[in-house]
Amino acid sequence: MADENTLILETTKGNVTIQMRPDLAPNHVARIKELANDGFYDGIVFHRVIDGFMAQTGDPTGTGMGGSGQKLKQEFNDAPHARGTCSMARAQNPDSADSQFFICFDDAGFLDRQYTVWGQVVEGMENVDKIKRGEPVKDPDQIVKAYMAVNPR
Repeated sequence: MADENTLILETTKGNVTIQMRPDLAPNHVARIKELANDGFYDGIVFHRVIDGFMAQTGDPTGTGMGGSGQKLKQEFNDAPHARGTCSMARAQNPDSADSQFFICFDDAGFLDRQYTVWGQVVEGMENVDKIKRGEPVKDPDQIVKAYMAVNPR
């Protein structure tokens, strides 16, 4: 059921529905909502996709080096990095997450409590599985449009 914490990613492989978890990471969820509502994620590619691990997106430059320009203080939590988990990418500094995030293809418990989990794919994981692999990805798949279910643009 869609609510104010349901994020829809229309990707080149099909729709992905993410249930956001403000109970785990309220500041990250608020920022991702803001970016989605502003159209920030529209057209952004999945620039780093590792088979059996994760698909990463959220960089407007498509290189893995870009972001929205607003760093977030970490909100590490006890949620496991399991299949379908949505978590923030970051540099070495724990407080360096910005707009980049990744979706886990499989369990990645080695990331637990070191990256901020903020959501879970509840529909469309089969579409995440179809995203083209690579580091960097040649002719990558993309988020065509990202929006909150209660606020489709």
